Amino acid sequence: MAALGFWDNKEAAQATVRELTSLNSLVKPLEAALGADDDIQAMVEMAADDPSFEAELPGEIARIETRLEELELKALLGGPHDALGAILSINARDGGTDANDWAEMLLRMYVQWAQKNDFDTELLDRNDNPEAGINSASIAVRGPMAYGYLRGEEGIHRLVRISPFNADGKRQTSFAAVNVAPEVSDAVEIEIRDEDVRVDTYRASGAGGQHVNKTSSAIRLTHAPSGIVVQCQNDRSQHKNKATAYKMLRSRLARVEEEKREAEQANRYQEQARVSFGSQIRSYFQHPDQRIKDARSGFAATNFQNVLDGDIQGFLDATLRWRVGQSSAK
Repeated sequence: MAALGFWDNKEAAQATVRELTSLNSLVKPLEAALGADDDIQAMVEMAADDPSFEAELPGEIARIETRLEELELKALLGGPHDALGAILSINARDGGTDANDWAEMLLRMYVQWAQKNDFDTELLDRNDNPEAGINSASIAVRGPMAYGYLRGEEGIHRLVRISPFNADGKRQTSFAAVNVAPEVSDAVEIEIRDEDVRVDTYRASGAGGQHVNKTSSAIRLTHAPSGIVVQCQNDRSQHKNKATAYKMLRSRLARVEEEKREAEQANRYQEQARVSFGSQIRSYFQHPDQRIKDARSGFAATNFQNVLDGDIQGFLDATLRWRVGQSSAK
């Protein structure tokens, strides 16, 4: 990073900075934990001469144990793409307008979680619903181990509540699908043949001014071999939207390859993959009582609003432990 001309290629430089941040998120806590071990030894020796140090030992030990638990969780993030950023897509599913509203609530939840962890987010695509909420949206989340933490969020998220869009005040169940892919760099070799991709242009919808709505700046890519469809309409420039859409396609294809490896590993044990897109992974209840429960790990929370405000780290950590438990059981 200190080399002359490091910032000449801004994108490559930013990738290096992100890599350094990811490494420091592991190395620095480890160094701190090792240093704390020396501090404990010194406190034990001093406590033999001065009883006042003995009273401080339990608190210091508890602090170190917390650090070790955090390190143990990070040690679980050892997948080939876990250190990368994540491209997270949310699509409204069954439930009508409530599902559109629910999809937007999930989008806000993940953005709030990213902000709480000092991660950067970038809106890649957003398709608003005319009545309320969104039909779909995609964001990039960039920070240490962002994909490693968020990959377990892939699947169907279910909300049960009294519908604000129902005049009779009836309970409504709505669904939204979350897809998570690693944000792979251009250095990663992923073959995309031009003849395999259909490029469609269309007029962007929603807010953005006259230029966005009156020109065909939005891009949709359809990858024939995989059936993957990505779209981007967030920028006024068709060229930028196309570049972003190809980036999203590369990430989705990287995720497909990762799923293949997971499926091959699972087949060795004569099982299906543990998590598949379309599975109901978590239920959020706002009525009759407030609770959120993960169907895989069993982790639960009762403060509905805190979770929707981005307090989901407990669920992410529990999913990591659950994955390890599933692997150990095999």
